[in-house]
Amino acid sequence: MSRVRNAVSRNQRHKKRLNDAKGYFGGRRKLYTVANDARKKALEYQYRDRRNRKRDFRALWITRINAAVREHGMTYSNFMAGMKTAGIELDRKMLADLAVTSPDAFARVVEAARAAL
Repeated sequence: MSRVRNAVSRNQRHKKRLNDAKGYFGGRRKLYTVANDARKKALEYQYRDRRNRKRDFRALWITRINAAVREHGMTYSNFMAGMKTAGIELDRKMLADLAVTSPDAFARVVEAARAAL
């Protein structure tokens, strides 16, 4: 029985993995084993951080809304409760954007939420 040699496919596989590790520092881009491990770890971080980004942005929006609402003498939780009872369906992203870009419109939303309480 003839012997199977793997040189071509191994070289292709190594080349593909090293290509993925372009831009890494030192052996993490030059040595196959190290580069492969670094690539795997990078993919894990990517997967994790795609989910964490959503958390981080939500926390940022809440912080901005809270700061803007406190300027009008309310707390964040009271404001959100007032929004719910008033039937205003703006999400936190839009509220944070309103608070930063047009404070006068945000003030009207705060007054509507306060009136609903």
